[in-house]
Amino acid sequence: MSYDTGNIFAKILRGEIPSHKVYEDDDAVCFMDVMPQAPGHALVVPKAPSRNVLDADPAVLAKILPIVQKIAIASKAAFAADGITVMQFNEPAGGQTVFHLHYHVIPRIDGVPLKAHSGKMEDGAVLAANAAKLKAALG
Repeated sequence: MSYDTGNIFAKILRGEIPSHKVYEDDDAVCFMDVMPQAPGHALVVPKAPSRNVLDADPAVLAKILPIVQKIAIASKAAFAADGITVMQFNEPAGGQTVFHLHYHVIPRIDGVPLKAHSGKMEDGAVLAANAAKLKAALG
């Protein structure tokens, strides 16, 4: 399968769809997931087009993981999390629903299960507040 330039993350990267951006550099952008599975659920998205990890340029992968780590460390602090879940899905059978490479960074509290990725969008004010917390932790 080929990369679809009309996917929602490509549109966010081009500025066609708004997002609650937390971090951006030459290689990636991080923004809040609009259907969070826990408070502070963020997405790290490389700017280079690839469908998923299966077709990504290894040089892009080498640049993205340190950014995922940076967001995970900040997220743990910002949301007083006991741990962090990092997820990355590939193809429909692997759970992928948006076909642009991305990593989920989710703060976790002991004993609190993840919410379902239900299709119900979080209130924009909540997303903005969580983005501000994460930005502050990034410094």
